Amino acid sequence: QIQVVESGGGLVQAGGSLRLSCTISGNMFTLNAMNWYRQAPGKQQELVASITKDSSTNYQDSVKGRFTISGDFAKKMTWLQMNNLEPFDTATYYCRADLRRHRFSTVDNFWGQGTQVTVSS
Repeated sequence: QIQVVESGGGLVQAGGSLRLSCTISGNMFTLNAMNWYRQAPGKQQELVASITKDSSTNYQDSVKGRFTISGDFAKKMTWLQMNNLEPFDTATYYCRADLRRHRFSTVDNFWGQGTQVTVSS
């Protein structure tokens, strides 16, 4: 069974920093990518950042220069360093693992439960 567990959320003042962590466990054939999404109340879920196993990264425009995604695919962990946080960054942050459970299976997505990030002004 695949498990995705996030940690590191909390309350921070505008301009502050937080570091989110995500650990992925369970039997799998390959871990292809690790992603961070967020969803604020009343808004659609949006991709924040992603990293692939060839170390390619992708960021939402609003976080470029402020957030940094990193990952260790051998350890099946990813981190999201968030600097210069603003109130509009307030949301529940979710980790998503894109992986193949078996050699000939398709890539499936597995989600964590989310961790709350609240930025006060």
